[in-house]
Amino acid sequence: MPSISIKGNAMPQSPIRKLVPYAEAAKKNGTRVFHLNIGQPDIKTPKIALDAVKNNAIEVLSYARSEGSESYRTKLSNYYDKNGIKVDAKDIIATTGGSEALLFAIGSITDPGDEIIIPEPFYANYNGFSTASGVHVVPVISKIEDNFALPAIEEFEKLITPKTKAILICNPGNPTGYLYSEDELNKLKQIVQKHDLFLIADEVYREFTYDGEKHNSVMSLEGLEQHAIMIDSVSKRYSMCGARIGCIVSKNEAFIHTALKFAQARLSPPTYALLASEAALDTPQSYFDEVIEEYEDRRNTLIAELQKIDGVRVAKPKGAFYCIAELPVTNSEDFAQWILEEFHDNNETVMVAPAGGFYSSEGEGKNQVRIAYVLNKKDLIRCVEIIKIALAKYNS
Repeated sequence: MPSISIKGNAMPQSPIRKLVPYAEAAKKNGTRVFHLNIGQPDIKTPKIALDAVKNNAIEVLSYARSEGSESYRTKLSNYYDKNGIKVDAKDIIATTGGSEALLFAIGSITDPGDEIIIPEPFYANYNGFSTASGVHVVPVISKIEDNFALPAIEEFEKLITPKTKAILICNPGNPTGYLYSEDELNKLKQIVQKHDLFLIADEVYREFTYDGEKHNSVMSLEGLEQHAIMIDSVSKRYSMCGARIGCIVSKNEAFIHTALKFAQARLSPPTYALLASEAALDTPQSYFDEVIEEYEDRRNTLIAELQKIDGVRVAKPKGAFYCIAELPVTNSEDFAQWILEEFHDNNETVMVAPAGGFYSSEGEGKNQVRIAYVLNKKDLIRCVEIIKIALAKYNS
């Protein structure tokens, strides 16, 4: 019988999606499932983006350029300029989602057996992207009691070896919602300069910052031009997850030249989606003002309700739309499956993402879950009520 590759067997399952069969079974049994497990916003996609696809004169749906159309990349560079990021169209490669951007970035700077240091917990697919490239993730643990702040630079120093090629961060963070300060980014700048590493920053949640806090981009750090790689996407910014348009941004010409070869090998990003993404750049600021106000409201509601449950500890996010909650259970994966498979309250239950899958250190996050506050406030309050009732029953 033909065998599956070592790499294929090592590829991790998604902690966000692997409980889907249990959720689908619950729905078939008549239970309403509130989805707190996935970062799919319920915010409407800007009409201007949808109209660009509906109302166009395309007669032949042809390939786009491998790096994305020049008009899109130029318009995107203007958007970045308004956000204090000075880049040209030539510094940008459009990709099929932020996921492909990460795959191209890792593929361009690492060889099999190389290492990337990542503060954990981190977006679970970083494990998958690294495994696909034969690269080892070296975790440096951030703690819920510190609100998942950047670990001490000394902790990074201990982990750097001749195989280390990059440090990868998500800012604001998925799954923690942590927003890195300018001081923290400057500390990372110093260490990548000292050891001649790349600093990859996944900045797809840039717009979503709260409490008057400001997002700081790695692309704005002076002296980091040859080290910084930014990953971006339209998915969350415009609630366009299905468009699958992301990008890589870097001023390092050798890196961009290499990443473009990966882009050429997969031919091109989807033409209609590029059209929608280019139109979305004309979305007025009022759209973001309303969305951010809504998410901040939801965050405040969710955190306040969770803090009412005995034994629950939660980190307060400053950005994105996720939080990590520590539950009074020993195995959050077992609880997340049980609450779908064996529990409901008035024919309603919730789906959360066990946080163990957001760590690569064995045993970390076993009593934590990631919650995406992508539902309205009324539903969030009901979700926390269900979790409270479920925890009491589960622990009895």
